[in-house]
Amino acid sequence: MKLLIAEDQSTLRNVLLQRFKDHGFVVDSVADGAQAIDFLESTTYDCCVLDIMMPVKTGLEVVRWMRQQSIQTPVLLLTAKDQIDDRVVGLNTGADDYLIKPFAFEELLARVHALLRRQNKPIQDVITVGDLEIDRQARTVHRHGVSIELTNKEFTVLEYLALHQGQVVSRDQLEMISSNYDYEGYSNVIDVYIRFLRKKIDEPFGVKSIHTVRGVGYQLKETA
Repeated sequence: MKLLIAEDQSTLRNVLLQRFKDHGFVVDSVADGAQAIDFLESTTYDCCVLDIMMPVKTGLEVVRWMRQQSIQTPVLLLTAKDQIDDRVVGLNTGADDYLIKPFAFEELLARVHALLRRQNKPIQDVITVGDLEIDRQARTVHRHGVSIELTNKEFTVLEYLALHQGQVVSRDQLEMISSNYDYEGYSNVIDVYIRFLRKKIDEPFGVKSIHTVRGVGYQLKETA
């Protein structure tokens, strides 16, 4: 699952970033609402956790912008105890839930999972592409019943390709979802991940499910 956290308190933001990563989430984190909108314009998320009181643009402004753009990603607002009016406005604007600071991470995690379960479209926990099986919750991969061990980044790239199976996915899209925006200069990192994936999920089984579309990107599809 891919999560966006927008929180201007750096200590809290870093704690949430690490805790969600520990629970198997792919996480992007930003410090203000304008950055949140930039990220939402660049990639898609399964859920957003937005602080209401942020600089540049508030969490409420981000929610309003999302719904105006028909982005229906579930949103949980983080609020201070005295922001009752903002919580009401947030829910009326299109937020799905809120949590009052201070809070226990376990409650935040439970609320995020609840939002994911309540999405209009069901979460596809297990994706199959031919005889390739990808379990998104357990983060495991099998082919012909054989377990294939992947790194977190390799799994993230494969998961994204599987969610868009049959479609051509650009290198820019794969860079967005695999980098976590925490470093630059990764011009060939996707090529490296694709090479590793082919060695693990294709070559040992004598199949070719990851295809290169020259000048565009990559495509995962069932082998003939």
